[in-house]
Amino acid sequence: MLGVRLLLIGAPGAGKGTQATRIADHFHVAHISSGDLLRAHVINNTAIGRTAQDYMERGDLVPDEVVLDMLRKPVTEAVAAGGYVLDGFPRTVEQAEAAYAVAKDLGVAVQVAVHLAVDPASLLERLVARGQESGRSDDTPEIIKHRIDVYEQRTKPLLDYYAERERLITVNGERPIDEVTWSVIVQLQKAQRLLAD
Repeated sequence: MLGVRLLLIGAPGAGKGTQATRIADHFHVAHISSGDLLRAHVINNTAIGRTAQDYMERGDLVPDEVVLDMLRKPVTEAVAAGGYVLDGFPRTVEQAEAAYAVAKDLGVAVQVAVHLAVDPASLLERLVARGQESGRSDDTPEIIKHRIDVYEQRTKPLLDYYAERERLITVNGERPIDEVTWSVIVQLQKAQRLLAD
């Protein structure tokens, strides 16, 4: 199986983390979650973590240069090992353009973007439940609503960007988890065959 360089796009609560892990396992590539990496930096009180913490607590996007700096090494290492599933970055067209400029020179640019489409009302429900289960401080109803609004305004335009530049696959993220995974994998295998031609 060819390596895959894949980006997952979806609102908070769309199931990116779950699907990214499953897709990465299926294709034997690394799952790189910008959110998990940022949270690890905050816990370890690194320079990146200290910069990111205020933004994350408000539900705002962490500045591009901070995230790009953090992702450079894991993405480069993942490509050397066969590829990646990137979850949580880029979140804006500006980030995508900045990431593309860096990634193109390194030969690590995204090949396919997968959009997990979920209705905003379902997202709110999912995230409130997740917050109650996990105790995550950024899963309160007010912050969740703000994060969904930020996604609608700043991240959704990425769909047009990737539809024009790379390949964009859209999957109904409201279906059962196994069905979503199966649908993504089937479409990715088709896309891989096209990329290989």
